[in-house]
Amino acid sequence: MYIDAFIRYLANEKRYSKHTVRSYKNDLEQYVAFCKDIDQNFNPLASDHHIIRKWIIFLMENGVSARSVNRKVTTLKTFFKYLFREELIEKLPTDKVVVPKMKKSLPYFVGQRPMNQLFDTIVFPDTFEGFRDRTIMLAFYSTGMRLSELVNLKISNIDFNYGHLKVLGKRNKERLIPFGIELATELKNYIEARKSMECTHDFLFVKKDGEPIYDRMVYTIVNTCLSTVTTLDKKSPHVLRHTFATQMLNNGADINAIKELLGHANLSATQIYTHTTFEKLKKVYNQAHPRA
Repeated sequence: MYIDAFIRYLANEKRYSKHTVRSYKNDLEQYVAFCKDIDQNFNPLASDHHIIRKWIIFLMENGVSARSVNRKVTTLKTFFKYLFREELIEKLPTDKVVVPKMKKSLPYFVGQRPMNQLFDTIVFPDTFEGFRDRTIMLAFYSTGMRLSELVNLKISNIDFNYGHLKVLGKRNKERLIPFGIELATELKNYIEARKSMECTHDFLFVKKDGEPIYDRMVYTIVNTCLSTVTTLDKKSPHVLRHTFATQMLNNGADINAIKELLGHANLSATQIYTHTTFEKLKKVYNQAHPRA
């Protein structure tokens, strides 16, 4: 089917991450399954805006958030643009599709005091895993890197002389992220402890059997560690990324510098953190101004 060719195109030519490719594949499989419930002989090439609208209504009625629906429609748009470019269809069926409006929400982040508590007060288990988990948390908090960037980080990507590490971000774009003395010390100690593992690879973070860690495992580690210092509903690696950016901005960092550190393609993606800072300013204003 053309979906398989499209997925190969995303992975090999567009060089999207495995996570992104998996999301596109899942979205398209869900769309095809919905259409086949209507017509067993459904052909994606015959899609029109009517059936796409029905799919959107179906998703909304089944509790799928507006944000997720928008992402799924973006998947369809990319897919049909691919088919159009390959001259497999004559027009884009998504042109007349109107997506639901998304409620703008501020990013979740952990305050500076709880984060200090995590690293200064909370006692991690006195094991290799405990040491590794603390290093993972500090790496996220100190650099703002993405989950995929941490999982794929290699020892050879770390330059202790210049105090920076190299990560491979979205669209396979490399960037350098500086780190401070605390993380440098933690990484050196962790790498020394890692030598006791039987590793046949260069990936930095490993399981106790020496094999590389994976996304879900890191998510669980972060969730467990953050649960000791915060009651936030969301406790994920991305929350630590938000925390890094928010605290950098609150402490005077230039937003363009934060954009580069996070690896955002444009400034609009970074500007959401200015809204978070403004919320903090409003809270201070309401508490401090006598006429607020």
